[in-house]
Amino acid sequence: MKVTIISIVVAVVLVGGAFMLTKDDGDTDQISNVSNVSTVDGKQIITISARGGYQPRKSVAKAGLPTIIRFDTNGTFDCSSSVRIPSMNISKSLPQTGTTDIDIGTQKVAILQGTCGMGMYPFEVEFQG
Repeated sequence: MKVTIISIVVAVVLVGGAFMLTKDDGDTDQISNVSNVSTVDGKQIITISARGGYQPRKSVAKAGLPTIIRFDTNGTFDCSSSVRIPSMNISKSLPQTGTTDIDIGTQKVAILQGTCGMGMYPFEVEFQG
């Protein structure tokens, strides 16, 4: 009887621990803890790394500011070296290594969605008021 109770307690602890370790707290796996948005000379710059996808996958920026999305590549040979922002009719090839700025003007409160050339790797920028 004691062995059965101990086995049940151990199983519950293990399952509970596995659940806690794999629990998704919203978009925490997609949002960088360090802000990738800065303001330089009155322009908002959103820096996104492009290699094997886009990091961070979700950025939060301020609406109403002139904005540049800066893509950094470092040995990028996959489809993330081709950026598409369909709502703005933007399609841009990025160099394998380097920095590419895309001026997207002043945005209203909205979510801007982009993807790689093949549509496999999404990213988004949420513009907040």
